[in-house]
Amino acid sequence: MEDKFYSPAGKTYTYSQLLKETVAYVKAEPEFRYKIIIGTDSKNNEITDFVSAIVVYRVGHGGRFFWRKINYQKRIKNLRERIYQEATLSLKLAQEVLSNLSKEDINFEFEIHMDIGSNGETKEMLQEIIGMIRGSGFEIKTKPESYGASKVADRYT
Repeated sequence: MEDKFYSPAGKTYTYSQLLKETVAYVKAEPEFRYKIIIGTDSKNNEITDFVSAIVVYRVGHGGRFFWRKINYQKRIKNLRERIYQEATLSLKLAQEVLSNLSKEDINFEFEIHMDIGSNGETKEMLQEIIGMIRGSGFEIKTKPESYGASKVADRYT
């Protein structure tokens, strides 16, 4: 994976550096419980921008996160298509991150957060997306518990 990831302080990380930072963060205080969270959000401008976040949450004691932006080459007008693209990007990133972090001697829980919920425009596709994520073997959180997508990734779209 060649993508560049960023921290809130503006530091740039390669994917392998991000993994090393994550492992070091967890190993620094292994007595805590950790959640690794993947969330993607999008925004339409002239083109559609997608932001995926990787959150390393030290439960009850803060955390850190990294994000990347993908500029889609066109504007996706259809909300269903955009949400499915968010889910697909999150799944691909989650599979990659989980595959790599599972090789490390660290304990963590893993979740995918989707910026969809039982209210608003996305309610009609809620069960479809939940089924897609769970069917791929991942735990999913939706609004209002999906801060990885609805707060973290959303901040950078």
